[in-house]
Amino acid sequence: MKTLYITSAETFSGKSALCVGLGMQFRKDGLKVAYMKPVAVNAQVRDGVPYDEDVHFARQVYGMTESVDLMAPVALTPAKLEQQLRGPEVDYAPKLLEAVKRLSEGRDVLVLEGGRSLREGYVAGLPPKRVVELTNAQVLEVIRYDDTLLYDRAMTGQNYFGPTMIGVVLNEVPRTQMDFVTEIVKPFLARKGIQTFAILPSEQMLSAPSVLELAEGLGAEILCASECSEELVEHMLVGAMSVESALTYFRRKPNKAVVTGGDRADIQLAALETSTRCLILTGNLYPSPAVLNRAEELCVPVLLTKLDTLATIEIIERYFGRSRFQQAKKMERFTEMLNEHFDFAALYNVMGLTAK
Repeated sequence: MKTLYITSAETFSGKSALCVGLGMQFRKDGLKVAYMKPVAVNAQVRDGVPYDEDVHFARQVYGMTESVDLMAPVALTPAKLEQQLRGPEVDYAPKLLEAVKRLSEGRDVLVLEGGRSLREGYVAGLPPKRVVELTNAQVLEVIRYDDTLLYDRAMTGQNYFGPTMIGVVLNEVPRTQMDFVTEIVKPFLARKGIQTFAILPSEQMLSAPSVLELAEGLGAEILCASECSEELVEHMLVGAMSVESALTYFRRKPNKAVVTGGDRADIQLAALETSTRCLILTGNLYPSPAVLNRAEELCVPVLLTKLDTLATIEIIERYFGRSRFQQAKKMERFTEMLNEHFDFAALYNVMGLTAK
């Protein structure tokens, strides 16, 4: 049985997406695979128990029947974190090892999803390097493109994990930089002993929030077409111009959210004549029936928020590039990208795996 630990130097680098994508490929190749998130120090609580969206999504995709508790054995909720800080400290290593043992039974591969950074887990006595040592895992680091820190992050991972790190995946590379990364960066890393398994281009859809995510973030009410709230928003435009300029302006960006005042029916109707995923009406001003009827016909959700336009824009901007991956459209597109860009043969060779 092989164990693969997928980590990153920062949040929102693509760990969850890669865990799901690789797991699907392993299963496609006839391998029996399981998923685990060994340590989470920011576990949310839902209905009185720890809840992790990544774990629930992976459980579904991997087709696992084991309990979520087994898949996330060390989930530190705020209460458990405080208990650990106050003492006496809990030794979580035995619990982790027991979970690994049980999930490994009858499996060919165990995929471990690392925490938010290489610094997470110390409070539980289980930093990434310790987890890798305990589970005898090989390490794959996901690095989000950065024009100045890309190389340093790869070499930091290599220095931290040592020979257990088998390579990197370079993610969200701007298409204008693909040739540079392929022809210059990849050979440079190879000279440093770091294998690059994939160079994945930036894909706007993968970083796009859903309408529902925006509604939740804004505390907004969805007035109509809630059945289309899983649609992805790739752009945001503010409707603060004259109606004469609106159509030309709105046609510039597809799959967008349009933010405007609830009293601007002319702007709202103009936006609905273009590729618009949702209308976000600020100031708690209710729209006209004509707008709601047209939006319902087109299945374009209309969101009503009490916030002003500036506050609304600030919140929405936080979601772009930091959106959840757990959506079917994103998973399908990311799988296509892996099939096109990931060197599975090289990974299987390094891990000692054989497709069945």
